[in-house]
Amino acid sequence: METLEKIRKIREEKRKELDLRVNSNVGTKEKHILVCHGTGCTSSKSPQIIENFRKILEEKKIENVRVIQTGCFGLCAKGPIVIIRPEDTFYAQVTPEDCEEIIQTHIIEGKTVERLLCQDIDGSKVQKLDDLTFYKKQKRIALQNCGRIDPEQIDEYIAFDGYKALEKVLLEMTPEEVIDTIEKSGLRGRGGAGFPTGKKWALTKAATGKQKYVVCNADEGDPGAFMDRSILEGDPHSVLEAMMIAGYAIGANQGYIYVRAEYPIAVERFEVAIKQAREYGILGKNILGSSFEFDVDIRLGAGAFVCGEETALLESIEGKRGQPRVKPPYPANQGLWFKPTLINNVETFANVTRIILNGADWYNSIGTEHSKGTKVFALGGNVVNVGLVEVPMGTTLREIVYDIGGGIPNGRDFKAAQTGGPSGGCIPKEHLDTPIDYESLKEIGSMMGSGGLIVMDDTKCMVNLSKFYLSFTVDESCGKCTPCRIGTKRMLELLEKMTTGEAELDDLNKLEELAVNIPKTAICGLGQSAPNPVLSTLKYFREEYLEHVKYKECKTGECKALAKIQIDSEKCKGCGMCKRNCPVNAIEGETGKTHKIDEATCIKCGTCISVCPFHAIG
Repeated sequence: METLEKIRKIREEKRKELDLRVNSNVGTKEKHILVCHGTGCTSSKSPQIIENFRKILEEKKIENVRVIQTGCFGLCAKGPIVIIRPEDTFYAQVTPEDCEEIIQTHIIEGKTVERLLCQDIDGSKVQKLDDLTFYKKQKRIALQNCGRIDPEQIDEYIAFDGYKALEKVLLEMTPEEVIDTIEKSGLRGRGGAGFPTGKKWALTKAATGKQKYVVCNADEGDPGAFMDRSILEGDPHSVLEAMMIAGYAIGANQGYIYVRAEYPIAVERFEVAIKQAREYGILGKNILGSSFEFDVDIRLGAGAFVCGEETALLESIEGKRGQPRVKPPYPANQGLWFKPTLINNVETFANVTRIILNGADWYNSIGTEHSKGTKVFALGGNVVNVGLVEVPMGTTLREIVYDIGGGIPNGRDFKAAQTGGPSGGCIPKEHLDTPIDYESLKEIGSMMGSGGLIVMDDTKCMVNLSKFYLSFTVDESCGKCTPCRIGTKRMLELLEKMTTGEAELDDLNKLEELAVNIPKTAICGLGQSAPNPVLSTLKYFREEYLEHVKYKECKTGECKALAKIQIDSEKCKGCGMCKRNCPVNAIEGETGKTHKIDEATCIKCGTCISVCPFHAIG
């Protein structure tokens, strides 16, 4: 019980010290300068910003000011982000050179550095984080500690109720009660298919065998997805604690987290979390004075997309080539080393401690009838506010793209959104008001997936997009089954013919036939979902396929062999934007007069299309 008392004391004392992180009215002279140290801001010199702040504070002998590294705040488009608490001042796109001014003006003189305040989507400067439109429709559950705590300090995690859920589980609940709570909450797997989490836990607990395992799938391979990475970078202890709770619930004493090696910051922070938990006596034997024992080890993946599939991941942990197993048997019965194994992804685990502490009814009250809680999305592509968002299930695509994402840059029109990465489908403009939940997305031919959400404007060619995703899945296919190994390659060849003007109408029929039949015969989720981008674009953008095949034309200009780029004389204002940006000087015309393109010189790069403010080129 010594460890338990120590944790309770830290929680009480440290929370008082850190209350200014969440309470702007706290009575204190101390200030905390929070600097994002996630991957995105790190690439934009946030480590140097942290170093500069600390150096300046030391040189000026300023007390009562602490510089804290945090995980991702979410608004990646405005990074590096600096927030000063308790006043909650939000500074955006900070550079190392700005540190001196922030210390002098904000800390010493008590004034706001106006030029560094974040610009909202309406163009106004906003001082406080919560006043930004980007955050107003979000509800942070899985991300609640990201941007709040130093992820490498276990005491800060403990201060915000860290390991309190584990304490409750071990001292007050039976394994059956834990599983029942997760089942009643309605939590579903956030890794793709949305299988009920509590049901998966119950099946693994009921499986025969003394040795059982808990596995966290952190092999986030979708292009443009960075949800799991950000959680591990910003709040690693929440995942570690949830894995321990799962171990107690199903009767496992060993856990593994499978992380791709391309996530060095996430790996490092999880290693620190494991080390700290062991030192505190939280991880190991007789946890919190109970008879429960549990330990966790890290396994690094080499970046194979197929290893995101649960059985291929298990093969990789075992030291074998990452190829999927035929199911059944499912991992709940025969998983790691053919022992019963529970597998959930990072975001799923990140919800567990919140559910245990707040109750199943609390979580069940959020979201829709069949999709409970929130979902984290990596919002990217042609959208103003690229970043990490967490919204209640049922939030519409329009709200995410326009209210949170700030709309489409450069006045372009929304064309489609790709959800679920290479496994998902494209959602067209007519479905902008579709609620984002498992059932609604499935009905319109898409899927939730792990949470990548790529927005596309009207300059994007959907045939070329399908080719991009097919080329990715062809490269990532493990080759075990014929439908995926050969079928997807044939699909890619047909798409290549279409984008180069060599396809005939019969090729379109062949493409559709393959897209319909491959999902019925492939072994694993990669092959079964590989045709989804083709199926959804054929459904909603068939006219583009016909233009490519029948008329040998790509109106967007992305397929260079079919591009016929022209300037609309009625729309052209003669502003010269296209002329100034053309890399080969193929555009002629005087200011204020209609411009023309020299087709012999034009390389069909599409630059003029994207920069024209009047949408006069196409």
